[in-house]
Amino acid sequence: MKKLVLFLTIMFMTMSYGQEIKQIPLINVNGEGKVKVAPDQVCISASVETKGNNAKDVKKQNDEKMDAVLKFIKKMNIPTADFKTKQVALNPQYDYEKKKTSYNAVQTVEIIVKDLSKYDELMEGLVQQGINRIDKVSFESSKLAQYQTEARKLAMKDAKVKAEEYVSVLGQKVGKAFTISDNSQVYHPQPMYAAMRMKEADTMGASNETLAIGEIEITANVSVSFVLD
Repeated sequence: MKKLVLFLTIMFMTMSYGQEIKQIPLINVNGEGKVKVAPDQVCISASVETKGNNAKDVKKQNDEKMDAVLKFIKKMNIPTADFKTKQVALNPQYDYEKKKTSYNAVQTVEIIVKDLSKYDELMEGLVQQGINRIDKVSFESSKLAQYQTEARKLAMKDAKVKAEEYVSVLGQKVGKAFTISDNSQVYHPQPMYAAMRMKEADTMGASNETLAIGEIEITANVSVSFVLD
């Protein structure tokens, strides 16, 4: 009997609490904040991929090419802390039709270039030294966290303004925020021609090219529920 009374009491309290929450007058709005900045660095992920029938020879050729690549990166005065090996692999690949095993060696290096004036020369040199696959080129800002904070503040202000505009015609006022959800994403410009130049390098040779990198648009999106006074 005591357990039944306790259960009914808890259920009554839960129902009462739920009813109390539902009675709070709320307005739900979305807010957006945008900050546009010029990138001040670029992150490049580049690979040397070598294929052949002899594992030892394939690995040796791949190592020699990557050695030349790393020496070139140092020659470009890229600080040691700004480039590192991300992947090293040597995998057998069996051809069931020919009943032969070939080998595929891959080494990937990630480079952060903080002087964008070096970008074209670096990309051309990487190709010449043996890079045959560009996995990623991403223009970024070294002050991303700072700009994200600014975008979030703008998003919250936008949500507050929208809420005030909606309720102004009702003679009500916007009170404290009840719930806040962050739905933000960051877009990094990625030039499409970077990978294409890799394919053209052997036949056309390296050539100077001006790159329009544009701006990074850092956007914050929030969903906010405000209590109505």
